[in-house]
Amino acid sequence: MNKAPPPAADPVGRLEPLSAEPVSVEAPLYAAVDLGTNNCRLLIATPSLGGFRVIESYSRIVRLGEGLSQSGRLADGAMDRAMAALRICAEKIKRRRTLRVKAIATQACRSASNGAEFVERVAKETGIRLQVISPREEAQLSVAGCLNLFDRDSLAALVIDVGGGSTELSWVDLTDKALDVRARDFVPSALPIRAWISLPVGVVSLAERFPERPDQGEAWFRSMVEDVKVRIAAFTHADPMRPIFDSGQAHLVGTSGAITGIAGLHLGLRRYDRTQIDGLWMRREDCEVATMSLLKQLPSERAAQPCIGPDRADLVLAGAAILQAVQEVWPCDRVRVADRGLREGLLLTLMSDKNRKKRPRRRRSRHGKAVQAG
Repeated sequence: MNKAPPPAADPVGRLEPLSAEPVSVEAPLYAAVDLGTNNCRLLIATPSLGGFRVIESYSRIVRLGEGLSQSGRLADGAMDRAMAALRICAEKIKRRRTLRVKAIATQACRSASNGAEFVERVAKETGIRLQVISPREEAQLSVAGCLNLFDRDSLAALVIDVGGGSTELSWVDLTDKALDVRARDFVPSALPIRAWISLPVGVVSLAERFPERPDQGEAWFRSMVEDVKVRIAAFTHADPMRPIFDSGQAHLVGTSGAITGIAGLHLGLRRYDRTQIDGLWMRREDCEVATMSLLKQLPSERAAQPCIGPDRADLVLAGAAILQAVQEVWPCDRVRVADRGLREGLLLTLMSDKNRKKRPRRRRSRHGKAVQAG
């Protein structure tokens, strides 16, 4: 029997401070797979006091939603890239002998006319059964993954999950005791989210709608910002929380590759370092300075940035535009950067579910591969 190595000292997703508790090499392992419009991500973790410890992680940019905004379908090349990443995920899950697996797909599979067909293909070829979640579930899981990044001295937080095909905004009441729930009792639907919206715009879809115009610079960037601002301003259900934001008693939490890239540029890192990025506090001015710096660079120069790289060079400014739009419609001086999100929320949900389900059900794919039902 393969034994998992001792877990890394990484408190991702914990609801309480990291402790020195020992974790058995025989501890049960759980896996979360998040197939987004731009990325395919995997986390394998084991429960620990107040949350979980990460055993293994994997992330690959697959651009599943490439061209989707024009064609309405997932392209063959995009599906092939996603399949290659999902096969790696399936192998890692099998090798680790995980107890339970939860795999989700988001905006690309939700909106594509051949999304259901692709989900069937994934199950047939990898044994991974993707669940296409709703925008509401996506917002809840994003908030769940960022729980221990909230400043509880504030009264509210706005969580911004910038994806490839959509952006979820969630207004969270930080005075509600529901945030103090123990990990074993965690239920995403019970989170004190007072309002939420899923905007049908993400870094991939926005970049495709507004092709980069180096000759226009700031004018091109502002066109993206204004487009997103109109969408946010039209949403009024969160307006009862405006007095909190106007009084400076709220902050933002930003989770996306674009936002972590901006944070790395702000810090001047020579290589991406999650320990310095995740949980970093930035001021609104810091975000704007980093964005203006990126605007002055050619795509090749952005690609050379160690915290951005060639895979995000043509998307990072679209993400920066979405963040800028949020900050202009819902002004906040403080932004907390999150290198976490859906996967962490999924793991917390899985580990909470284990207290209500004695034995995980097992299914078999058409090729006879056993997969755990989430």
